[in-house]
Amino acid sequence: MIIYDTSLETFDNDVLARSYETPVLVDFWADWCAPCLVIAPVLERLLNDLEGAVRLAKLEVDEGENMKLAGHYRVRGFPTVILFHKGGELGRFSGARPVSWIRHFIDEHVDLADPV
Repeated sequence: MIIYDTSLETFDNDVLARSYETPVLVDFWADWCAPCLVIAPVLERLLNDLEGAVRLAKLEVDEGENMKLAGHYRVRGFPTVILFHKGGELGRFSGARPVSWIRHFIDEHVDLADPV
């Protein structure tokens, strides 16, 4: 799956472990957050265009214990998108961005032409 939901309980497997195979973007979002609703289809379109070269894990911070992950990663606003690769954070951005900006962000941090 290219786009999937994650949670506090599954984050280590869904994000950290998978990032050794494929870079993973994590979208820290909330249902009440207007910019979160704007960026969601932009991220989905880009990830579909990348055809599995990057995955997207969506973390709804208002569900269950998920806010603990936002605190752990020092997320200060929503949406915040963090790129993980090989178990670590490579970069992050906050707010809604156009697809070209997000693609450039990914390209700055990961060489998608280079096998993992």
